[in-house]
Parts: sequence; structure tokens; C-alpha cells
Amino acid sequence: MTDATVNIPTTAFRPGTSDAEIEAAAAKAAVHRRHTVTFWRLGILLVFLGLWEIAGRMAWIDPFFYAMPSTIAARLYEWITEGTSEGPLWYHLYVTMEESVLGFVTGSVAGIIIGVALGRNRMAADIFSIYIKVINSIPRVVLAPIFIMILGLGLASKVALAFVMVFFVVFHNAFQGVREADRAMIANARILGASDWQLTRSVIVPSAMSWIFASLHVSFGFAIIGAIVGEFVGSRYGIGLLINIAKGSFDAAGMYAAIVIVMVVALGAEYLMTMVESRLAKWRPQPLHETQ
Repeated sequence: MTDATVNIPTTAFRPGTSDAEIEAAAAKAAVHRRHTVTFWRLGILLVFLGLWEIAGRMAWIDPFFYAMPSTIAARLYEWITEGTSEGPLWYHLYVTMEESVLGFVTGSVAGIIIGVALGRNRMAADIFSIYIKVINSIPRVVLAPIFIMILGLGLASKVALAFVMVFFVVFHNAFQGVREADRAMIANARILGASDWQLTRSVIVPSAMSWIFASLHVSFGFAIIGAIVGEFVGSRYGIGLLINIAKGSFDAAGMYAAIVIVMVVALGAEYLMTMVESRLAKWRPQPLHETQ
């Protein structure tokens, strides 16, 4: 039987029920659960948007500051079909995604490598920990004008800010994941003659994968934040520039439309990250909530 049948009460089946019938019932229950979750998600969203629209039309809230969903949708349609005042929407989105992806990849790789390295070397961790804490204490927004002053208004300054936003999140999780590795497994591997490299590759890193993936799920959102903050401070293209222009012209619909675009992209990245995690961590047992 699969893990999905763990929490199905045996009293629900007649004596002599086959494993195939139990698994079919479990699959049916899982489909029903997914449909229920989807229904409530869409229902809550529709109720929220409907109340927002009604509140704007009835003047319970000021539409000048809280643009109604209908006007936000109209602005999105205008941007998609006609472009923005600063050029095609797709080019702005491409620029922001390029900055975010480069910052996410470089920050994640550096965070994992340095986190694992310092987690395995206590002396190096004690030496460099003070510097990491000092740099991490600097507010990220303060770094945006510094990077722009040093690296200019182009791609490099936005990637640098996205890198900083991602690096510390991934680093701390990788470092802690290495420190929390199962000591019994490490001892058994050493008894079997594993070298330090084999121990790190085959025991330490897999043990820390849950910590690392937990940070990767949220770090792409931080990469987008870094790119947009950099664009907001100074840029020629990007979603952050659209937000800045909308703010300057008191275009609430434009600001909310840009936020919706960022939300959709972040949710898409979260979905892709979940797929990658499922493929790379097939050996890991299902979380308890997925078996219920």
C-alpha cells in the first residue's frame, strides 16, 4: 500500500477488501481533497475581489487610492495589448526576470557552497561569523543606491542587490542544515571508511536538502524584491520603473497592476521550485499533511 492509505480508517472497508480497492479509495479521496482546496481558494479570492469592487463602487473606500479590481484588470489589458508609456510590458518583465534569475542563481549557489563549507569547518565559521553578521545587519534597501552608484543603472547593480537578498537566506539555512545533520549517520559513514568529501556529498548535503529547499522557496521572492527595489531607485527598464512612474503620476491602478504581475511571477516560480524539489528529493517521505 502507498503512503496515501496510512490515515484511511480500516472500519471504512468491509473485511477482505483488497489493497487495490483501498488504494483506489485513497486516490479518490486525494482527488476530492484537491478539488475542495481549489474550490475554497477560488471562492475566497472571488469574495475578496467582489467585496473590494463593491466597496469602491459604493464609495466605502476611495477608488483614487484603492483602485477597483475592474480598473486594475483594464490597466493590465491595456499594458498587454498596447504596451506602457515606457515601452512594451514584456520587455520590462523580461528585464526584471533576468535580474531576478541571475541574482537568485548566483546567490543560491554561493549561499549553499559557503554555508556547507563553513558548516563543515568550525574554525572557519568562528572566524568569519562576525563579518557575516555585520554585513547581514545592513538593511538591504540601503545597499541599492550604493550598488547603483558603483555599478551604474544597468543590469549589474540590480543583480548585485538580488544576490545579497538571496545569499544570506540560503546561507543561513545551508549552514544550519549542515550543523543539524544526523550524527549517527555521520558516525556510521566514518566507520565504513568514508572520506571527508564522500561524507559531505553523500551524507551531509542530502541531510541538509530540506533546509536548503525551504530557503529556495522564499528566496526567489527576495530576488524579485531586490531587482524591483533597485529599479525603483534608478533604472531605465523594469517592473520597478513602472511602479515608480505610476507612483509619480498617482496612478493607483498602474501600481496595483504591477504588483499583480509580480505576484503571478512569484507564484509561478514557487510552482517550478516545488516541481524541482519533488524530482530531486524523491527519496524523502511525504509530509504528514499530504498523507491525510
